[in-house]
Amino acid sequence: MTAQTPTPPPAPHGGAYRIVQGGARVLSAGGLVVNAYIHAALADQYDAVGATLTQGDLFRVEAGLASLAALLVVVWWRIPSDAFAWLVSAGGLALLLVYLYIDVGKLGPFPNMYDPVWVDDRRLAAVAQGITLVMSTFLLVSHTRHARRLVTDVG
Repeated sequence: MTAQTPTPPPAPHGGAYRIVQGGARVLSAGGLVVNAYIHAALADQYDAVGATLTQGDLFRVEAGLASLAALLVVVWWRIPSDAFAWLVSAGGLALLLVYLYIDVGKLGPFPNMYDPVWVDDRRLAAVAQGITLVMSTFLLVSHTRHARRLVTDVG
């Protein structure tokens, strides 16, 4: 061997890594499904909060986005689907915490959704969104690592 001997390319992802990635997809999708179910189930109770745009309407939008993200994470194993799942969970968790701890008030067409009480549904939604956030972060990082390996193999 000489000093000019190139280093071998990194090994492709093995079976164990694929299993871990599949588990992360299941957990990510599961968190999104729980989040969608909670928001869809509670939407009717919040239809009275707001005028033009009600809190119930926003809950339905969240349920729809979370359902779409769960479907994409399961059927389309690509960076955009994982990024969408990350955005839905991060945005949902951020809004949940903001409206739990800060009285933002009414913002344009958005109603005042301040509710400073931790109830079981809110806890479950926060845990589900947190799990999705962690799992989708892992999936995004694993895509980045895989892309770097491909560049290293080609280069």
